[in-house]
Amino acid sequence: MTAVTEALSSAMAEGTVGSRLWMYSNYHCNLVCTYCLTESGPKVARRKLDPATMLDLAREAKEVGFTGLGITGGEPFLVPDMPQLLLEMSQVLPVLALTNGTLFQRALLERMEVLREADVTLQISLDHPEPEANDVMRGPGNFRKVVEAVPELLKRGIQVRIATTLEAEDADDLQRLCALHRGLGVSDDDHVVRPIIKRGRAETGEMGVVARYLDLEPELTVTADGAFWSPFAPTVRKGVLDTDLLLTRTVRPLQRPLDAMLTVVGGRPEGADSTLNIR
Repeated sequence: MTAVTEALSSAMAEGTVGSRLWMYSNYHCNLVCTYCLTESGPKVARRKLDPATMLDLAREAKEVGFTGLGITGGEPFLVPDMPQLLLEMSQVLPVLALTNGTLFQRALLERMEVLREADVTLQISLDHPEPEANDVMRGPGNFRKVVEAVPELLKRGIQVRIATTLEAEDADDLQRLCALHRGLGVSDDDHVVRPIIKRGRAETGEMGVVARYLDLEPELTVTADGAFWSPFAPTVRKGVLDTDLLLTRTVRPLQRPLDAMLTVVGGRPEGADSTLNIR
């Protein structure tokens, strides 16, 4: 066991570092959500990680002691052969893949069959129990596509979580949303509720809560632009990448950005990640 591996193991055991390695597969997306951290959309530059690099990073993550992988974007399922890539990565470590859930039409659903019973969980965004209110934030037709996709994925033996991102929590809306996801076949244990983080497009629109680096759980995150402190960190505002939470431009070997993160963690005071509910 190397010094970095031992330090990561201790930090994860103490709960001071997240157990997943996160990767931004890409930045482009078919949606233009009002609170998007990365200002993703159909017209943004195609900055992405090569699939072979992602698979190599998965193997390195296991070697250094991470116990899971997180894949986000952009919209990961705009990357060709993403289902097969998720399958191959899941054979290394369990995978959580974040998706807007709007692309699961017949052709993609057929390719998703390779993930039947695989150690892959899809986390799909659904923000409101009413279609109109949901679609104001996420785009026309989003609600309908998500509620149609979830049962189709579950039917194929694919694990699904629902993620709800809120500007302001309303108990009645949340109760109705919970009833909705239960009806779709998703349990309360698989429903994640978080606030909007005031970074990226949300900051431009003056939405969300301010989260400093102290308030974000350290979760090593690799992108085409470098390695960052958290999946909430590689944000874009007015077309410019935020580098305040950049650890290293170099992402491989993975030990290099991991060592940089652990060095910061060692002298880091307690933040508000738990009280803000953004873990």
